[in-house]
Amino acid sequence: MPSPHPFATIDYGNRLRAGVLIPSGNSVAEPELRAMLPPDVSMLVTRLALRGSSRDELMRMLDQLEAAAALLADADVDVVVFHCTAVSTFAPDMAVGIRDRIAKATGKKCFTTADAMLGALSKLGARRISLLTPYIDEVHRREIDFLEANGFEVEGGANLGIDTNAQMSQLEPQAILDWAQRNISEAADVCFLSCTAIKSAPVIAELERRCRKPVVTSNQGMIWHLLRSSGIAASVTGFGMLFDRTATS
Repeated sequence: MPSPHPFATIDYGNRLRAGVLIPSGNSVAEPELRAMLPPDVSMLVTRLALRGSSRDELMRMLDQLEAAAALLADADVDVVVFHCTAVSTFAPDMAVGIRDRIAKATGKKCFTTADAMLGALSKLGARRISLLTPYIDEVHRREIDFLEANGFEVEGGANLGIDTNAQMSQLEPQAILDWAQRNISEAADVCFLSCTAIKSAPVIAELERRCRKPVVTSNQGMIWHLLRSSGIAASVTGFGMLFDRTATS
């Protein structure tokens, strides 16, 4: 009698399932986030409409927040993540309001990219941040204001003036690496390469080697916060000092 075929190995996230809300125009976040997930941790994604970077467009991303979060809750995720840097740092209290709305709609644990960013920078002991973003000037300025409102000094940096997620996704890692290296302030403790929609994860380790300081990105910081806030100290290799320095925390 022939032996039965073994089941294919599929990681269903038996340890942790994260529900993630991302901008509709973002084609970069999902591949990067999944590349950093350890075994037995999975992610389910819902999109919220966002294509450009104007004030009105950013705020409209929140119009369907409760409905989208509730869809993720239907899948019985363990945590809901609002994953957009520009919206969650729009104002010092924006992340609090987003969390409150998600928690009320779902009853689930939740956090935002802004929460993850602040947690990662604090864990690294950063005081002076070199902020690099692809954003238009007004979005970049709001992120500076957000960091300063939370007790950090922004020590130099640069922005590229790009408006849409689709345009941001066209930046290749080598171009990001070379641009970032040219614009990191030597006086900074940490380089924050912001935005969930740029291909920044592949350059983290090499940029750290070149600038000799930790590099935090929006996608890397989110996965770090997701794991550590869920009590998972799994090793994640190849994505920078943030994971290396906090592997047992």
